[in-house]
Amino acid sequence: MSDYDTDILEWSEHQSGLLKRLAAGEWVNNDAFDWPHIAEEIESVGRSQLSAVKSLLTQALLHMLKAQAWPNSLAAPGWRAEGIRFRLDGADCYTPSMRQHLDIAKLYVRALKAMPEYIDGQSPLPVPDTCPVTLEALLNDL
Repeated sequence: MSDYDTDILEWSEHQSGLLKRLAAGEWVNNDAFDWPHIAEEIESVGRSQLSAVKSLLTQALLHMLKAQAWPNSLAAPGWRAEGIRFRLDGADCYTPSMRQHLDIAKLYVRALKAMPEYIDGQSPLPVPDTCPVTLEALLNDL
């Protein structure tokens, strides 16, 4: 087993040290690099960031939906504020290359499925079946 399998922190510190030395122009034995796992981890960073943006935008949509479905709830102002916070956080993490991987309609469906049936003993008011906002509006119109 490699350090990657037994101690990811030690592995990452060792590999980043090797990469920094190589970047500084120092000769480093190529066999010291764990290239397959380095490539895997680099890909993982991108997937993780994309997943975070999807989650933040889904949460934003869910909070917006709850505020729309139960506008008279005492919690509605908090939902609106949380919706804005999730949108701001999503915008902070968003990069243009993510655009092609973000299906706002699919995120909206996920938010709809997460809607509670009742809040404060009340059924929700009707909400749109399809997403009423674009990705651009969700990220920018704050």
